[in-house]
Amino acid sequence: MKIEDIKVIVCSPGRNFVTVKIVADSGVIGVGDATVNGREMAVVAYLEEHVIPCLVGRDPQDIEDIWQYLYKGAYWRKGPITMAAIAGIDMALWDIKGKLANLPVYQLLGGRSRAGVNLYAHAGGSDIDDTIDKAQTLVDQGFKAVRLQSAVAGLKTTYGVVGDKKDYYELQGNRPLPPEEQWCTQKYFSMIEALFSEARRRLGSGVHLLHDVHSRLTPIESARLGKMLEPYHLLFLEDASIAENQQSYELIRQHTTTPLAIGETYNSIWDCKDLIQSQLVDYIRAAATHAGGITAMRRIADFAGLYNVRTAPHGAPDLSPICFSAHLHLNTWTPNFGIQEFVGLGNEQIRSVFQQDVMIKDGMAVVSEKPGLGVDFNEQAAQQYPYKRSYLPVSRLEDGTVWNW
Repeated sequence: MKIEDIKVIVCSPGRNFVTVKIVADSGVIGVGDATVNGREMAVVAYLEEHVIPCLVGRDPQDIEDIWQYLYKGAYWRKGPITMAAIAGIDMALWDIKGKLANLPVYQLLGGRSRAGVNLYAHAGGSDIDDTIDKAQTLVDQGFKAVRLQSAVAGLKTTYGVVGDKKDYYELQGNRPLPPEEQWCTQKYFSMIEALFSEARRRLGSGVHLLHDVHSRLTPIESARLGKMLEPYHLLFLEDASIAENQQSYELIRQHTTTPLAIGETYNSIWDCKDLIQSQLVDYIRAAATHAGGITAMRRIADFAGLYNVRTAPHGAPDLSPICFSAHLHLNTWTPNFGIQEFVGLGNEQIRSVFQQDVMIKDGMAVVSEKPGLGVDFNEQAAQQYPYKRSYLPVSRLEDGTVWNW
């Protein structure tokens, strides 16, 4: 069997998605997600100019060899563009492998470790009461874990709270350039404990609560936050600080027992190796699309399990349903899986492009039993939603200093 053709399709049914489609000479088709938000066309160029010419004619069943070829065979390793390109190819090959075996991918990984995949949903509101009202709605729907993000008084916009806007395209208006948002740590600290105190009062102790700092704090500020939130027993505090200097998390760990999570921007096992091995985090949040695909995520999960670190894959709306499906297969298998971020199954346009076989019930997702990943990609529907250049916002302090996104 040989790879006959590989296509890269970019579409924008509300968000930009980069989809890899591999066709084997037997007619079997596999699809993968290679989206890097705000740098989509860089991945397309990497795939079309440098990867695809090397793969046509190879056996699509040689997943491991192809992964190693794309990673070790290039002088320039790692990085978001390279690893997303590898991920898109890797997912599509696993999809093909499952279809050839007439088995869902999780069975190829080793079968089930659980009956369903626990999810956490997002509640983001204009103030504390609005946030908790939205969280209560999610709890009423059956979710047992909710991420709380409230707007900060005195700031026009706050991470995780889009407000009346539908998406980042609207935030950018008619100029497709990065919108800019303000940040003030002092104003944030004036709000954050009250949010979780009120959440525990209204939602009770039976709901898992989470929060994403999105790297807005310095390590000592993160330590203060973790200590402040200890009475409210968070499932985890996400991205408390940038971890380019991984010793930062030693400082945070010394001061708080609040569980820590990080990893959504990580591209390889090397990015998280020291944090895991030193047990400085409790959850690793790498995403299949950005960390080299299913093959790489399996290695990260196994390594993390040696140090009592659980997986909690990133699940933002800029990851396509193909990535979400890949995560469900991984999560169903992973012995040390913790929880999966969930932002819904997409709008009507997304569902017309990506037909996904997944059931959500009582805050859990049940993986597809279809062969492969269980996602059908409608290329004709995708053509109705052409690519639109878009960026995530740039964060600045109130004095104009560029800050961490």
